[in-house]
Amino acid sequence: MTRFVVSRASILALALAVSACALTLDSTHLGVPVSLAGAASSPDAGTPFRITKHPVYLFAGLVPVSQPNLEDVLAGQVGTGARITNLRIRVRSRWSDLLITGLTLGVVVPRSVTFEGVVVPR
Repeated sequence: MTRFVVSRASILALALAVSACALTLDSTHLGVPVSLAGAASSPDAGTPFRITKHPVYLFAGLVPVSQPNLEDVLAGQVGTGARITNLRIRVRSRWSDLLITGLTLGVVVPRSVTFEGVVVPR
């Protein structure tokens, strides 16, 4: 019986560890067309943008305190009839993020999420 409980607890702990600091971004309900790449034959001309947000997680990334909202980030960039191409999302830890994580022994885990792309007007 104890072996069964230990195996179940191990599976649960592994599932939580794998899902820590997961960032899910969904572009299906943005209201504007978004693509990860433009046409290779004719590059899109528009206004490039680059926005960095700083989400914070607690307890080694298990509990999200603040996460960047893709809708809020892109709403300030897109006008009526525009579309976004060449969208890149980069998640990284700066040295200051690692320092805070180390000083708090993994209780507070900040990250840096950078959104880059091109806004193409109609």
